[in-house]
Amino acid sequence: MASLAKYRHAFLIGLQSNLVYRWNFAVRASFSLVHLAYVFILWGAAFAGQTSVAGFDLRQTLTYFIVMLILQFFISAMNEDYEVSEEIRNGLINQFLLKPINYFAYRFSIFAAARLVSGSLALLPILIASPFLLAYVSLPAPGWTYAAAVPALLMSACIQFTLAYCFGMLTFWFLEIQSFVILSLAIETVFGGQVFPLDLLPRWLYELSSYLPYYYQMYFPAALLTGRIGTPMEALRGLGIQLFWVFALYGVAQLLWVRGLRRHTAVGG
Repeated sequence: MASLAKYRHAFLIGLQSNLVYRWNFAVRASFSLVHLAYVFILWGAAFAGQTSVAGFDLRQTLTYFIVMLILQFFISAMNEDYEVSEEIRNGLINQFLLKPINYFAYRFSIFAAARLVSGSLALLPILIASPFLLAYVSLPAPGWTYAAAVPALLMSACIQFTLAYCFGMLTFWFLEIQSFVILSLAIETVFGGQVFPLDLLPRWLYELSSYLPYYYQMYFPAALLTGRIGTPMEALRGLGIQLFWVFALYGVAQLLWVRGLRRHTAVGG
């Protein structure tokens, strides 16, 4: 319990520090509605003259992008990779080498606090726009999809954070990690389903993407919440692969930490 209390305090400190920038999050969430307006225009044109695309109608497709927008604020890693990188580069990480604190757990506590603040504030403009958006929302009936979505969301957040953490760890070897982050972001944007639902990919490419961690960062929980995962067996298969990536990426993160510390020169902090 004493060990958990350390990270509870880190979580509370993260809440306080992120609340300082609450207006930044609120403004960013408000401008995301502009992006959503473009999505409505684009997909409205794509559905012109037809009732469905890839087996889904316009309301189901727009619901997918609304859910995707909300999830980006609740589970997506935003600046965690650069924050870890800065702490390594500036020597601030040295303080964690001399104290009984797990750096990964500490950073995850800060990440959870930041996503709670950003996600809660992102809901405000969505709620304001809800009288208009409700006409375009088509969610599946309560059932197994929502039960599967709960662990999927938790594991998606873990994958999001751990990937960002791994990129931050690369600072032990490289002074600048921006190129790695941009490349990963470009791949995630496509194979995470942020540009278009992955159902539109050729079947073989869709199957291939379902084995990549990017599929489970955003698309998988969004697909569960919007009925794009059709059967319980498909959901269980996805949860199993997602669990594999949670542990695999954590193993990579620990390996980078151990190997990185061997190269680290403790100056500053």
